[in-house]
Amino acid sequence: MWAVYVRGPYLLSSALMPTSKKRDYYEVLGVARGASEEELKKAYRRLAIQHHPDRNPGNKEAEERFKELNEAYQVLSDPERRAQYERYGHAAFEHVGGGFGGFDFSQGFEEVFSDIFGDFFGAGRSRSRSRSRRGDDLRYDLEIDFEEAARGIEKTISFQRLTACESCTGSGAREGTAGVRTCPNCRGTGQVRTQQGFFSISTTCGQCRGEGMIIADPCPKCQGQGRVRRAQSLSVRIPAGVDNGSRLKLRSEGEAGLGGGPAGDLYVVVHVREHEMFARQGNDVVVEVPVSFPQAALGSEIDVPTLDGKVKVKVQAGTQSGKVMRLKGRGFPDLHGYGRGDQLVKIAVETPRRLTARQRELLEEFAQISGEDVNHPMSKGFVDKLKQMFG
Repeated sequence: MWAVYVRGPYLLSSALMPTSKKRDYYEVLGVARGASEEELKKAYRRLAIQHHPDRNPGNKEAEERFKELNEAYQVLSDPERRAQYERYGHAAFEHVGGGFGGFDFSQGFEEVFSDIFGDFFGAGRSRSRSRSRRGDDLRYDLEIDFEEAARGIEKTISFQRLTACESCTGSGAREGTAGVRTCPNCRGTGQVRTQQGFFSISTTCGQCRGEGMIIADPCPKCQGQGRVRRAQSLSVRIPAGVDNGSRLKLRSEGEAGLGGGPAGDLYVVVHVREHEMFARQGNDVVVEVPVSFPQAALGSEIDVPTLDGKVKVKVQAGTQSGKVMRLKGRGFPDLHGYGRGDQLVKIAVETPRRLTARQRELLEEFAQISGEDVNHPMSKGFVDKLKQMFG
């Protein structure tokens, strides 16, 4: 992680900009006098990045503009200084000594600069970091049958996860030792600064790896990690009506936290296997049932499979292929408790592939008798449309 701080030549002084030549601070930042703190910050960020000396090497004009921007922002971003400026103008900071009326612009400026330019340089200001962190979430993909999704089921799942080390109770330190202590290299900040010209560059501490804390005598079982990987088994209740792709959240069943932090969660993603007969549409179940031509023409009673077993369904005489019949309450339970869906029975009238001589004789006789009889409304309607189109 990198953070950059301004030093030396970028500390501001009224001597750099004589009062007689100074522009209005609001004009410098290009904002209105009533601009909010956020508007000031955005304007400063945009202009400071544009005129930063690193982007304009050797450009004295850009360097002076950068100093002017810093001066304006330092005054307007401080409520007290801003009030004085709006009342007395530039004169508010003259004749008091120490540049800008005695204000020390180096104090707190590193923080402002790192906050504004954190994204530009790749990181924000360094912070002291705690070793305690939440554990990672885990995902488990579980396959269940179509009927299991409809009725609900309890499943036992097995997986591996990081759990708190029993030997050191998650501290990472050998039992009986002092445990963790502040890293002497970075003094607990997790960052080490090095000087490069005008800038102080902060990098991740190599001794504590940015944690700010170190373990003098690590636990031999977990090597100071405070966690070990173990196989786990859990019983998971799959609710009735669960759909393909549903996620079940099991709180605190994920990876153990680091340094005593809370455990993550376990997400069980449900995958419902396809059924050889049934399909699902929302909470409805769809099944296609074949019937013979005589059954469809004359009417009959057929067996229809459902999630609860077979039921008898009456097929009315003259039923057409593709007709859908609805069986109330034979579908999936609603996950939110709003009853059950229905079962949709789609009729598929089968045409025989092979005919005996007698069957053929009877069908030919049937065809001759039928002709364009009104008992075939779909065919008659189709023929009428052909006659209209082609005369």
